[in-house]
Amino acid sequence: MTYLNHFDLSLWQECDGLYAKLQEACIKLQDAHGVNVNLLLLSRWLDSQSYWLSTDAWQQLFEQIDRWEQRILQPYRRLRKLSKHNLAENEYQQMLDVELMLERKEQGLILHKLRQYAAEETSHNLPRYLSLFGIDANLYPELLSS
Repeated sequence: MTYLNHFDLSLWQECDGLYAKLQEACIKLQDAHGVNVNLLLLSRWLDSQSYWLSTDAWQQLFEQIDRWEQRILQPYRRLRKLSKHNLAENEYQQMLDVELMLERKEQGLILHKLRQYAAEETSHNLPRYLSLFGIDANLYPELLSS
């Protein structure tokens, strides 16, 4: 099985499980530094697969996904947060469900873009990805060890 097929079969399922364990750190990094949670989880998963990308590849991947997020996901997320106190619980849940659908669309885009980058011989992805934001991965040991 090639890595590309393996990405399709297990990547986001495993990332969902990882997110459940690391949600607090993920949200903190997203809110404080603009870290993309899907890419953060991807970096962890790729490390577990010993599939490493260059810093340049991470920069390109982030920029491509960030453009999509700025146009689609972030405006919707802001609208959802602003609407929270003006909607019934079931209406707000519907907005959360739409946001989750948008996250899944983003994951498909990430997979499409990921196929454009060759693996490198060494070096872990998580520190490389976080370095794009000037973040030392060692400050988040829960991300390194979970």
